[in-house]
Amino acid sequence: MTVHTLSPTEPRTEPKTVPPPPPPPLGRGRKRAAHAFDAALDDAELAAARAALAQGRWQTARSLLARTGDDWDRRGHRVTVLAQEPHCAPWTRDWLLAEPDSADAAVLLAHAQVRRALRGKEKAVRARESCHTAAALAPADPTPWLGLLMLESTLGAEEEVRRLFAEVRARYADHHHAHHLMVARLAERHPGTGPDPLHEVYDFANHAAERAPADSPLAVLPVIAHAERYRVLAAAGHEARDAAASGHWTGRRARQVMRAAFDWWLEWEQEGHPRRLVDLNFLAHAKVCEGRGAEAAALFHRIGRHATPSPWSYPDRDPYPAFSAARDTALGTT
Repeated sequence: MTVHTLSPTEPRTEPKTVPPPPPPPLGRGRKRAAHAFDAALDDAELAAARAALAQGRWQTARSLLARTGDDWDRRGHRVTVLAQEPHCAPWTRDWLLAEPDSADAAVLLAHAQVRRALRGKEKAVRARESCHTAAALAPADPTPWLGLLMLESTLGAEEEVRRLFAEVRARYADHHHAHHLMVARLAERHPGTGPDPLHEVYDFANHAAERAPADSPLAVLPVIAHAERYRVLAAAGHEARDAAASGHWTGRRARQVMRAAFDWWLEWEQEGHPRRLVDLNFLAHAKVCEGRGAEAAALFHRIGRHATPSPWSYPDRDPYPAFSAARDTALGTT
């Protein structure tokens, strides 16, 4: 990926002064801040670039994305996390003023606008336009299409979601985040039908897992599908809202899916995947619900402090207490 470097004659944009966010209030607000989930997971370089971006130093993000290159899962992870920084959009516009042809800057701005649109702070049509602009600058990059998929997974029709998923796969067939988005959307079909082991989300997840390379974390996708289907069924009143008390996790098919995924994880040697901790949280949650405490404990040891809101929030729980209670029980620290 080509990174444009400013020449001595090119103008530089001076960073704007943005006041730092106020400290959390005393009491409960400060406690919640201490329990915040970090979307960067264990990517220390990403966390450092995000902190620099919050201060207007977009050059650190530029260097990070340039080093990331065409590692598409890592690029998607880093762009989506950087885009969550509240001041990402204005600072990235400054970057584009300095480097108008930067595909990295265009992709990051597109994702920042997607994030704002999903929060109701930006018009969806502008976010779509930014994603298409970024896609034109980087035709081989699935990341602009990932931004569109994130947007339409919430706002769009199913036909459009499927089309955008195909656009991502055309550029990188095993895109981790895109498959998770597609599973979550498919799981929401037919919410009123109750438990159904033949639901299409299972076929999708099984097919994706089977066609993926042997070392791909998509092997865990059937577990993700089972968790997402539980989210939908519990919200509709077809499953107990206490996941551990739900029969959703104790059927024969569920046990087979969990065992296959756990056995695969024991043999997995790709510890550097940027989103592996997302999968480990889903797998630990499944083992807790299944009542397999020893297997859950092994996963909690590997997860460490890198909890993720999903699936501990399913169907509408406070995720950190749910994660903490499950971890303490599995590790015997209650």
